[in-house]
Amino acid sequence: MVKNQLDDVFGALADPTRRAIVDMLAAHGPRTAGELAAPHPISLPAVSRHLTVLERVGLTTRQRHGRHQVISLNPRPLRDAARWLERHHAFWTERLDALDVYLAHTTEEKR
Repeated sequence: MVKNQLDDVFGALADPTRRAIVDMLAAHGPRTAGELAAPHPISLPAVSRHLTVLERVGLTTRQRHGRHQVISLNPRPLRDAARWLERHHAFWTERLDALDVYLAHTTEEKR
């Protein structure tokens, strides 16, 4: 994933309403904008703006079904972000484990 794409995905997920929409789509599958708006205390146009942000960064797609637009989750950007996080998690886990060993060794030497 290119840095700007990663920035865009994390930027989109920084908003709690957008995270809740992603969670709902992940748990329950494709939904209409009205279904996604229902649990939130904001207007349908506000939810529509959140959906536009998610779609712009590739986290969702829209398909027209008659009069309704159905929004689906695209998991690829989430997988790419998770891989990036995992690399950093592995790096810091290794470093912190090495620090634990060092501190244990130095503590034993002082005794």
